[in-house]
Parts: sequence; structure tokens; C-alpha cells
Amino acid sequence: MVTKKKTAPTKLDIGCGKNKREGFHGVDQYKMDGVDTVMKIGSAKWPFADNSIEEVHCSHFIEHLTNLGDKWERVHFFNELYRVMKPGAKATIIFPHWCSSRFYGDPTHKEPLSEMWSYYLNPEWRKSDAPHTDVKWNPNGYSCNFQVTYGYSFGPELGARNQEYIQFALANYKESAQDLHATLTKL
Repeated sequence: MVTKKKTAPTKLDIGCGKNKREGFHGVDQYKMDGVDTVMKIGSAKWPFADNSIEEVHCSHFIEHLTNLGDKWERVHFFNELYRVMKPGAKATIIFPHWCSSRFYGDPTHKEPLSEMWSYYLNPEWRKSDAPHTDVKWNPNGYSCNFQVTYGYSFGPELGARNQEYIQFALANYKESAQDLHATLTKL
């Protein structure tokens, strides 16, 4: 009898629910079909080795975590993400835009995220603009260092519009952006 050695995952789909991406290890807070690891993503130490993950996908999960009161679940999420990713690895994070009904329509969503969230993932910015959020001053603070790029998904009414109009709509009209699509690169 030949027993296959179980290999550690190299790609994570965090908050996958029953829709795990093919080729990814499914992680969620609830046990359901497709979930390989069940854990409290916003508070438990993740059961993956440091610098071991090559790619992460996380779609429509982060808005279910909070940073209210003494629960810094989102900070914990980004710190653990940073810890387990290999240097240079990328994570795709997708979540509803703060002024979209995609955020407000789901009562299980916690507080929204604005475009400002990504600044906190950079230690140089934290040092000068928000030192109280860095682990150096706050034991619950950020310890990660990500380069972040992001864009939006739009409703069909903006699909054929020019870039100037889209920028105007983003700045002035609720519901212009549906989701934020961010790529985090571990530095």
C-alpha cells in the first residue's frame, strides 16, 4: 500500500465558503463543502508556516471582520496574511465598496472599508501618520508591510463611459463602484 504524503498548502482561498477556487486550500470560519481548514480567521493564529504561501485569494470576506473596540480582527487578518506569505507573494482581496448597497445590503457585514485602508499596511506611513496603529506602540497593531494596488468593479451603466466620467462618478455618486479589487504584495 502506498500512502501519499500530505503536502502543506501553497495557495489559500480565505473565506471561501462552499465556492473554493480550484487548486486552492479552502479556509473559512464555518465548516461546509470545500472548506479544508476551519478557524477563527480574525483572532486565531493561522495553522500555516511562516513564509510558506505563494498566493492568496479572499473575496467578500474581510467585510465580515471588525476593528471596533478591543477586537482588531482586520489587523490580525493582515498581520497573519503577511506572516504566512512568501516574500513577493501576492494576495487578491475583493470586498464591497463602502458606498455600495453591496455593503449595506448584508446585515452580517461589519463596518465598511474606504480607500484609506491600504495606507495602514505600510509601516512608513504608519510611523508618520498613525503610530498608534503600529505594533511598535500598540500590541494589537499592524506588523505587516504590503505594497497595495487597487481598482474597482462598476455597475453596467459605467461600463461604456470614458475615464473622466468614471472618476467624476466615483467622487460624486453613490453606487458608482460596486467592489474594490486589491492586490497586496508582501515586501
